[in-house]
Amino acid sequence: MSQVNFDTMSDAELRRYFLANRQDKVAFQAYLDRFNQRQKSIIARPDDPDFDEKIQAAIRQKLEASSTCEPDNKAVEGNQ
Repeated sequence: MSQVNFDTMSDAELRRYFLANRQDKVAFQAYLDRFNQRQKSIIARPDDPDFDEKIQAAIRQKLEASSTCEPDNKAVEGNQ
């Protein structure tokens, strides 16, 4: 179905492509494969006394990073 080379796309480009072409199962699989290849980091363990603060800080960092990296992100998501 898809003849797009997902390997040449940045993460942001692949995400935008998938959001615009949700019926493209190959694009969805490429997006999942790339997402699952990312290294996972442990923010806090459940028994960490600062668990809540660490989770909230990680969420704030992620929100700040996404708002500065992809300014057109809201425009794409608004078309859902």
